Amino acid sequence: MKSPLFLLNSGVVMMVVGGIILPFLMVIKVLESTYFLNFLSWGVSSLGLALGTVGFTLYSKTLK
Repeated sequence: MKSPLFLLNSGVVMMVVGGIILPFLMVIKVLESTYFLNFLSWGVSSLGLALGTVGFTLYSKTLK
């Protein structure tokens, strides 16, 4: 595994892309809202949440 900060940062980026940017582009109709794109957005956001949680846990463990 990479450093905990890498996991934390990549998780935050994935959550922003999957939870804010992609849905926003679908709402303003820049991207067509399809089932695949909706599930991709959900999956990226969920994976980002998991990576961010693991990264935060490993980072707080190294501080002690």
